[in-house]
Amino acid sequence: MKIVTALFLPVMLLLTGNRPPVKPHQDGYKLVWSDEFNTDGPVDPKNWSFETGFVRNHEAQWYSDKNVYCEHGNLIIEARRVHEPNPDFVAGSNDWKKSREFIDYTSGCIKTAGKKSWKYGRFEMRARINTHAGLWPAFWTLGEKGRWPSNGEIDIMEFYRETLLANIAIGTDQPSKALWHSNKRPITSFNDPEWANKFHIWRMDWDEQQISLYVDDILLNQQPMAALYNKDGSGINPFQQPHYILLNLAIGGDNGGDPSQTEFPNRYEVDYVRVFQK
Repeated sequence: MKIVTALFLPVMLLLTGNRPPVKPHQDGYKLVWSDEFNTDGPVDPKNWSFETGFVRNHEAQWYSDKNVYCEHGNLIIEARRVHEPNPDFVAGSNDWKKSREFIDYTSGCIKTAGKKSWKYGRFEMRARINTHAGLWPAFWTLGEKGRWPSNGEIDIMEFYRETLLANIAIGTDQPSKALWHSNKRPITSFNDPEWANKFHIWRMDWDEQQISLYVDDILLNQQPMAALYNKDGSGINPFQQPHYILLNLAIGGDNGGDPSQTEFPNRYEVDYVRVFQK
């Protein structure tokens, strides 16, 4: 019986949403910070702040703190279809954030910027993502110093158009133009029709030598630190500085696809986020 239980425990965890315990020592790593989202209601303001409004990538959603809350041990980022006036609307504006008269979707983005950041470590999230058309959930980091993309971006988990992505971005000699080290994996490649109904564990291992990105212990992307210096003549490696965490559920935009046939509300459910260091 003990052998059978051990074999089936990972499957049960994915199906039921019960969280695995924190391991005090994982490959020499020790837990230095976590949010387990165990208290119903708002997220902990000591850990998280909110993005608001239209923010990036011509995305369809208006970010609001009203779309983010904790429930039954999970963080919920909920995307909703709405029809509301855009408070920043300016008739005739060439700014995409101001030219939209109405808000068609709302969602949420939280980040640890200015509150928590880390240089090197194991970053881990257990979550369930909805894979319907037009949804663009992400678990990612940005460097504290420098303008994007020269501050460095790591997409530990990004999903859109039926594909998981694991990305690392650095700066180039052109402002606001990134050089991407990206790997993609279609959801169908996991050969599991129930994949989207289960919780999965995304992980980054980041040290002085390399950055490695995983889902359920499957390596998705690995880049040596020597290849991650900005291509702008600065000699700066943006991954030799502390990074902060972002969690968001975007809709549509430059990459997310067409959400018009997707039912709302939709949820991005996060069981926990943990950071380990040696």
